[in-house]
Amino acid sequence: MGADLAKAGRLCSKGDRSSVSDKTGLVDFARALHARGIALVSTGGTHRALQEAGLPVTEVADLTGFPEMMDGRVKTLHPAVHGGLLAIRDNPEHQAALAAHGIGAIDLLVVNLYPFEATIAADRSDADCIENIDVGGPAMIRAAAKNHADVAVVTDVSDYAGVLAALEAHDGALGAELRRSLAQKAFARTAAYDAAIANWMAGRFGTDAPAQFRAFGGTLGQALRYGENPHQAAAFYRAPGKVRSGVATARQLQGKELSYNNFNDTDAAYECVAEFDPARTAAVAIIKHANPCGVAEGTSLLEAYERALSCDPTSAFGGIVALNRTLDAEAASRIVEIFTEVIIAPDATPEAAAIVAGKKNLRLLLAGGLPDPRVPGETVRTLAGGLLVQSRDAVVVDDMPLKVVTKRAPSEAELADLRFAYRVAKHVKSNAIVYAKAGATVGIGAGQMSRVDSSRIAAWKAAEGAKRLGLSQSLAVGSVVASDAFFPFADGLMAAAEAGATAVIQPGGSMRDADVIAAADAAGLAMVLTGHRHFRH
Repeated sequence: MGADLAKAGRLCSKGDRSSVSDKTGLVDFARALHARGIALVSTGGTHRALQEAGLPVTEVADLTGFPEMMDGRVKTLHPAVHGGLLAIRDNPEHQAALAAHGIGAIDLLVVNLYPFEATIAADRSDADCIENIDVGGPAMIRAAAKNHADVAVVTDVSDYAGVLAALEAHDGALGAELRRSLAQKAFARTAAYDAAIANWMAGRFGTDAPAQFRAFGGTLGQALRYGENPHQAAAFYRAPGKVRSGVATARQLQGKELSYNNFNDTDAAYECVAEFDPARTAAVAIIKHANPCGVAEGTSLLEAYERALSCDPTSAFGGIVALNRTLDAEAASRIVEIFTEVIIAPDATPEAAAIVAGKKNLRLLLAGGLPDPRVPGETVRTLAGGLLVQSRDAVVVDDMPLKVVTKRAPSEAELADLRFAYRVAKHVKSNAIVYAKAGATVGIGAGQMSRVDSSRIAAWKAAEGAKRLGLSQSLAVGSVVASDAFFPFADGLMAAAEAGATAVIQPGGSMRDADVIAAADAAGLAMVLTGHRHFRH
């Protein structure tokens, strides 16, 4: 039947440092084990907690014959512990070694690791962070998990009830399936723990690209019904340590569970709207399939939403709405008039929350803050046989020295719109073209293989917008245009000029920059170069 704890079984328990140990349910768990005749062995803080609860418990120091030393750095790294965990029960040589050295078998291990992730999230000193790197705990977990044919290992307090239920159902034994499941979870825990340490050290003391390995890990935040498509399995994981505000930190006030696509699109929407300082302006971004279909500033969220929606109301249907300020009742009333999947904002007034509550399937996420677009980090993408890792695009247009390269310099109004358009272009899939006027997008071309096609699509969107409004000329007339990368030829630029754009912002850097600048001069356009490309594949 597997590891049988009913007959002289032993539990070895190790907690975090006593001041921060997660002792949730520990005493009740240990009491239930003791009632089954299972001997309890534990370390410092956990040992005291069990003693204070009136449970008979052996201190690990009594088991090993060595006291805890070096401020608790050395306590479980001993053959009396690891031999008890690693011995194969049906291996005669292993059993002989246990007998020869007076080592008792350990059938169940419960470990909470030192709280390294919480320590780095609290921005503690380097010394504190290093002191909270657990050594003995991961070693014990790995030993028990490796020997899961005979030993059960518990690393999550949520598993206590399941272990007790299994003991009750199987007369004091834990079946092989449960031990395998606990072992898998244990190895995942140590992998995520080590990843948090490795990434923190890389950020504090390492290089941009460590020579051999890069580790990534997280804890399960939510199992998802499926991925991008129903035949794909998916889950959402939270990164350890201090993280930027966003979807991962958000509190879902109401609505259905988020899907894989909801997570992806909501993240894209919130990152986009975070480019706009809420102290300066209200801003709204409407996203569909991870691309903006409308972004605008306004004196209020309602005004910003109306202007963003007017860019492409057809695509906005079933989209994600992100706001850079607290959602108010006025904006909420308007947003719920059309089908929307998710609303995300730093916060919401009670009145706004009540209005959204009238749409039971509409998800409302309150992130508690905006993600700082300047904060460094990494993006990761899988490929066949490996990972692509890069630093995130943390450059913002307000920090770029804009270089005027045409005979005509942009006006102040054009310059403001150029910066606005470039903020949005950063969040549009490449090839990206964004037309903007008076702090609002009027046409967006995304993800085309040709920059000319992106420019033409954006111009067509602007023309369609004018038709909806009953205007005689395209919304692109008098607009500015942003390109996420340089124009390799003048044709994409000329498509913008033909649509009615008056000024252009682009990174520059093409071998044909001189030709493109000459074409801009011939068309009377003002052009500025940023020196920073914003490819987003």
